[in-house]
Amino acid sequence: MALFDPAAATAAYLAQLPPEAHAKATAYTQGGHWLLLWGFVVSALVSVLIVRWGVLAALRRRLERRKSRPVLVSLVVGVVYLLVDSVLSLPWSIYADWWRQKQYGLTSQAFAGWLGEQAISTAIGAVLFGLFLTALYALIRKAPRSWWLWSGGLTAVFITVMMVLAPIYIEPIFNRYTPAPAGPVRDQVVAMARANGIPADKIFVYDGSKQSNAYTANVSGLFGSARVAMSDTMFKQGADLAEVRGVVGHEMGHYAHHHALWIAGVMSLLAIVAFFLVDRLFAPVAALMGAETVRGLADPAGLPVLAVILGVLGLLGQPVTNSLIRIAESDADHYSLAHFNEPDGLSKALVKTIEYRAATPGKLEEILFYDHPAVGNRIRRAMDWKAAHPKAD
Repeated sequence: MALFDPAAATAAYLAQLPPEAHAKATAYTQGGHWLLLWGFVVSALVSVLIVRWGVLAALRRRLERRKSRPVLVSLVVGVVYLLVDSVLSLPWSIYADWWRQKQYGLTSQAFAGWLGEQAISTAIGAVLFGLFLTALYALIRKAPRSWWLWSGGLTAVFITVMMVLAPIYIEPIFNRYTPAPAGPVRDQVVAMARANGIPADKIFVYDGSKQSNAYTANVSGLFGSARVAMSDTMFKQGADLAEVRGVVGHEMGHYAHHHALWIAGVMSLLAIVAFFLVDRLFAPVAALMGAETVRGLADPAGLPVLAVILGVLGLLGQPVTNSLIRIAESDADHYSLAHFNEPDGLSKALVKTIEYRAATPGKLEEILFYDHPAVGNRIRRAMDWKAAHPKAD
C-alpha cells in the first residue's frame, strides 16, 4: 500500500483548476494590491478637494452662529463630510467595487442593484460613523492632551456594538437570512454545533449570490446575536457534506475561540497608536493640505486631514492587520480539522475560493497583502493533517 504524500495531494487539488484559471486569479489578486495604493491616492485627492472647497468650515461657522452645541456641530459636520466624500469617490467605487468584479466574473449583480445598495450603505455608514466621530471630538475637547489614549476604549466599544447589532439590524437590509432548510446539511451542522457547545439554532443560509459569485461563509455577531451564515453560492456550486463540515467547522472555530473579540481588542490598541500619531501629525499635514480654514485638531472641519493621516497609517499598517487576521484564519482551519476531521472537504472548498484569492503567492506577498493564508498553504496543512490523522475505514 503506497504511503499518502501530502505534497502530491496538494498539487492534485491545485491542478483541479486549469492554468488559465490560476493566471486569471493571479491577475485579479495582484491587481487588487495596486488598488490599495490607487484607492488611497483617490481618497487623499478627495480630502484635499474638500478642504480647499471649504464647505465643512462654512457649515461649522453657520452652525456656530446659530449657537449650536459642539456635539451637534461635530455630528452634522461629520455626517456631511462622510456623504460628500462618498459622492466624490463614487466613480472610483464603481470601478473598484462593481465594474472590476463584473469583469472578472465575481458578481452577477446589475449596476442599478449595486448602486442602490451602495446608497443605503453610505447612509447607514454616515449615521454610525458620524456618531463615532461625535464621540471622538468630544474626547478631543475634554482631554486635549490624552484623548488619543482614551480613543482605544471608544474604538473597542464601537466595534463591539457594531458586531452585536450588525446581524440583527444591518445585514438583513442587504440579504435575506433563513434558517438552514431541513435535510442532511442542516442535520449535520446542528449535530456539529451541539457536539462542540455552539448554539445550534443560529445556522443560516443567505442569498449572497445576489452580490457575489464567491464561494463563502461567515460568522458574525457577538453573544446572543452570533450566527454562522452560509452563502447560497456554496450550494449552487455543489457543496457536498464533507465541504459543508469543513467550511462550517472553520466558522465555528471563529466562534468557539472568540476571534472577533480578541481582534477587536488588538484593533483598539492599534487605534491608540494611530490616534497618537494623528495628534502629533495633524498640524503639519493640515498646513501641507492648505487647510487654512481649519482651526486645529478639535475642529471637525479638519476631518479630511484626519482621514489622510489615517489613510497613510492604514496603508503602512496593513501587513500588521492582515497578519492578525491570518492568525485567526489559520486557527479556525485547525479547529475545523481537529474537531471534524474533514481535510478533503475543507480542501475542496478552498479550491473554489482561488478565483478571488490566488493560491500560491510569494511569502512576502502573502505577508503584505493577504488577510487569509494562501490557499496552497492551507490545503498543504490540511493534507499534512490527513497524513497524521487517517480516518478509520
